[in-house]
Amino acid sequence: MTNLTTRVMIAAATVVVAAGTASAQNLKAEIPFSFRAGNKMMAAGTYQVSNLSTQSGVPLFKLATAEGRGTILLLPRGASDAKKNWEQAGNPLLRFECANANCFLAGVWTGPGTPQYDFPHPKMGVEGPFRVATVALRPERGE
Repeated sequence: MTNLTTRVMIAAATVVVAAGTASAQNLKAEIPFSFRAGNKMMAAGTYQVSNLSTQSGVPLFKLATAEGRGTILLLPRGASDAKKNWEQAGNPLLRFECANANCFLAGVWTGPGTPQYDFPHPKMGVEGPFRVATVALRPERGE
């Protein structure tokens, strides 16, 4: 009986590790404008987005420049259902809230079956017309 229990536990651990590895896939985004993420100003460019929650169970995202010049960790303030048109399209994305030329990273959605995570950001003022911009995330290909 002990042998069977040990084998079942090893099999279960293997499944958990495999699932964690699959969901920890890095995503990549081409962001064509400068923006603020948390309290850090980020330049336009290519970014890698990693969901680090598989290690801790707490939603935590890492946003890093592809060139390695800047990294920020983002802890969402909350989660909600993704918009219906996002679910229908099925493509992960970053959501930005912008007023005039000032854009803030407001959220991330990593794909079907996952919630939309919202990041804290300053309230938009009266510095220009308000708009929401989305940038597609795609799987990062290994070199």
